[in-house]
Amino acid sequence: MAEMAVERDVMDAAGPYDRAKALSAFKLGDVTFYWITRACAISVLLILGGIIISLIIGAWPAIREYGAGFLWTQRWAPSADPPVLGALGPVYGTLVTSFIAMMIAIPIGLGIAIFLTEICPIWLRRPIGLAIELLAGIPSIIYGMWGFFVLGPFLADSFQPFMIKVFDGVPVLGTIFAGPPSYLSLFNASLILAIMVLPFITAISVDVFKTVPPVLKEAAYGVGCTTWEVVRNVVIPYTRVGVIGGIMLALGRALGETMAVTFIIGNSFKIQSSIFAPGTTISAAIASEFAESDGLHQSGLILLGLLLFILTFFVLAAARLMLMRLEKKAGN
Repeated sequence: MAEMAVERDVMDAAGPYDRAKALSAFKLGDVTFYWITRACAISVLLILGGIIISLIIGAWPAIREYGAGFLWTQRWAPSADPPVLGALGPVYGTLVTSFIAMMIAIPIGLGIAIFLTEICPIWLRRPIGLAIELLAGIPSIIYGMWGFFVLGPFLADSFQPFMIKVFDGVPVLGTIFAGPPSYLSLFNASLILAIMVLPFITAISVDVFKTVPPVLKEAAYGVGCTTWEVVRNVVIPYTRVGVIGGIMLALGRALGETMAVTFIIGNSFKIQSSIFAPGTTISAAIASEFAESDGLHQSGLILLGLLLFILTFFVLAAARLMLMRLEKKAGN
């Protein structure tokens, strides 16, 4: 008993010192962790600001030379004296190819996600999931080569002549699907982009669909809802924020894709009404001409990059605003 009392006295005497030392060590570690994470967050802003500043500096000669007219000038003649540069063709091609790609990829991607989470047999989910992941891992240059040597000839020989014949003489659609068929076109590039962004939409949609509480779906099935009604009235409304986020992530990828599009779009700065005609995008124009550019030509290409940066920023900002409104509406 005497020994236990002595040990307790020793522990009581050492307790305050050890406790203070331990608290000091914890505080030091917490402060260090706080500043490390804060420095990482600030570094992202610094990198982003550095990119913006470097783009503005590089594009300044073209901004000073062409001004706002750069946006609506279609002609691109860097070899002229003086050079005539306009961004209308690349901007048009970027928007059109991204729009068509998303119109193809969104319904297919959501359909695959719904099938995997609601209908697909368990033994088949793993192979399809692996195939989707494999599509996401294929390098973009492989997509471009496949599109140039396989998809382009197939579309020009089979699909495009059929569509041209079907819509011949139809107002508006006849102009959009006008000939002649081409191996290199806006539509071919859009189809490649759709295949490339499909895994992003599918994978994110599958993940968010799995977050739906089973009790909600079971209750819907219990009152006699069909699978389609459960998906439309329960799954989609519950996960719409995540689904829109995945779609916007895919759209960002489509806007900035370079190598695959460069292979198959035709790199023509002329705007044509037919989606079967050659065209170009901002990223494809930069990739195909930057290595041989200098002076005002190079500055114009950097200005194209700045426009792509701004375009992507506004798309993502609009997506964030939409998500905030949806979250606020759901909260109300």
